[in-house]
Amino acid sequence: MKKNILKTLALSGATVLMFTACNKSNEPAESPSGTKAKGAPTSMKIAYVEVDSIMSQYKFCKDYSLILQKKGQNIQNTLASKQQALQTAAANFQQKVQQNAYTREQAEMIQAGLQKQNNDLQALNQRLTNEFQVETDRYNAALRDSIRHFLAEYNKDKRYSLILSKAGDNLLYADKAFDITNDVIAGLNKAYKPAKASEAKK
Repeated sequence: MKKNILKTLALSGATVLMFTACNKSNEPAESPSGTKAKGAPTSMKIAYVEVDSIMSQYKFCKDYSLILQKKGQNIQNTLASKQQALQTAAANFQQKVQQNAYTREQAEMIQAGLQKQNNDLQALNQRLTNEFQVETDRYNAALRDSIRHFLAEYNKDKRYSLILSKAGDNLLYADKAFDITNDVIAGLNKAYKPAKASEAKK
């Protein structure tokens, strides 16, 4: 379970976003014959955003990461406690069996009870893992939506043809002149309402 939780958090932290903003006003006009009109602009205006910086500086990401970490830790603690209790009961049962403390019928009944507890624990593990995955997916979707919504508004004035996400070395080369990360982070944080994270936590 611990590995599942950490893997999910890692996937949450590695969210990669891409936004394409094709301005209709920037598209070359076509003549009735279908050819490009003379003098129409053909250059593209491109920018990129550093995803790692958004993950570390966008307040929504920081707030929700804490929520997910706390939820993940609570799940681990719950499962670990129940697992420990089951192991203790199983060890106690085994010791008394060796001491001939039970009749055959009693031993079979206790063993069946321990098996049921184990099955219940596995079911709980699966349920909590699924719930955690749903919460993580909800966070990722909210993150993508908030960034896309902001860029849609931001691009009304900037009029970029393409806004790319840069994560690690997914872009072989990017001139810093096209980096709009700071603008995007500042705009996202200005629009962010912490109450939303509180509601998600509830």
